[in-house]
Amino acid sequence: MNAALTDRARWRALVAQLELGLLERDTAVRLALLAALAGEHVLLIGPPGTAKSELARRLHRAFGGARYFERLLTRFSTPEELFGPLSLKALEHDRYERLVDGYLPTASIAFLDEVFKANSAILNALLTLLNEREFDNGSARVRTPLICVVGATNEVPAEEALMAFHDRFLVRVPVAGVSDAAFAALLTLQPGAPAAAVPVSNDELRDALVQREQVELPAGVLEALGALRGFAASQGITVSDRRWRQLVALLRSAAHTEGRAAVDTLDLWLVPYVVAAQPAQVPALHEWFIAEVAQATVHEAPWLTRAVEAFEKQLEIELSMPADGADDSAGKLALARAIGGAGETGMLRMVTTSLEDAMRRRWSPVHVAARLAQVDEVTARAAEPLPALRAALAELERALEGRVWLPPSLAATLTGNRRRTIAILDSLLARLAHAREGFAALPIDEALPQQAPEPIAIGA
Repeated sequence: MNAALTDRARWRALVAQLELGLLERDTAVRLALLAALAGEHVLLIGPPGTAKSELARRLHRAFGGARYFERLLTRFSTPEELFGPLSLKALEHDRYERLVDGYLPTASIAFLDEVFKANSAILNALLTLLNEREFDNGSARVRTPLICVVGATNEVPAEEALMAFHDRFLVRVPVAGVSDAAFAALLTLQPGAPAAAVPVSNDELRDALVQREQVELPAGVLEALGALRGFAASQGITVSDRRWRQLVALLRSAAHTEGRAAVDTLDLWLVPYVVAAQPAQVPALHEWFIAEVAQATVHEAPWLTRAVEAFEKQLEIELSMPADGADDSAGKLALARAIGGAGETGMLRMVTTSLEDAMRRRWSPVHVAARLAQVDEVTARAAEPLPALRAALAELERALEGRVWLPPSLAATLTGNRRRTIAILDSLLARLAHAREGFAALPIDEALPQQAPEPIAIGA
């Protein structure tokens, strides 16, 4: 096995080189480089001015000696603009050949902007080029060095005639302008030095495609992909058998280049960008991965929230209930405070404290014990999943440590959601503990009837 192909530090350096100065493009950058390493094409979907062409230009520098070709397509574009002019010398000998040097048939990385606006003659030629990496030049079909075409479009075409071409882009990435949170950073962005990265040679690229076939596809991943197929169908997303196989090849490329012998379920973060036919379908697939695969949905524990609120309300009621026959004490307290004004000190303060205590309702030991027992029961139930949640978070953090391709923003979401769930439970448990202290501090009167109160209704 070529160790250079599993060198994570090398891939990180290449990613850093591509990502430098591109805000909120961690997903697009990783997808573009990984797709190229897997021998697949990428479609960037988004408005102008979102760094799509800049990403393609940088991508070609990740491959040593790669020729780059870029063209904006319109319905008036001619085949000569993409595939080269006709050879006059060949025409003299009745041959219809193009001078392709410097044009798309000799490029390794190409960027085609507004890719779906080309006419049918160009699109038909592109179909063969993208799929077979071959170009029909006159009577000969010649092999091209094409590694990856990065296409760009403002929107996915609706015409049925363009669907075959749309399907040639395995990875389809929605790209938007920077968020409000990154706007200030965009305006003050300073040019930086690119990271030193070793480009990928053609031999290494071929080795990578061969070696990835040795990567195992465990039963757990197959099971998850089966579940995904059902979920996609429920969302009205149709995925061809070819695309499923290409997805698996992409997963293997991700695992292989991270030095892993097997695909794992975290690799399925790639799924939305392969399975979704429209950008609008990506969020649902993204949420499916977070909830069903990564098990990283935030759990708000509504039953526990209701329970805590019920205990707090009951404690408030019991603390505010007046003692039997406290009317006289209330009058005395009002009088004492009228005499003392805002500054109660010394003897006057002792008097008011005594009157306040006399006004408080007393409870039997059985009553207090019953309240504490109910709080303890809920506390135990709420605390039960915490050790497993903390262990799962630690395991996820370990699994994410060696990742090159999984975007940092997604990693932060996964770990952040699990931390949020733990924080919610910790916070509610703290409130329960505070309520318990309140019940434990209720004034007790041993002489009262030893009768347990009705349990506080806390719901399911």
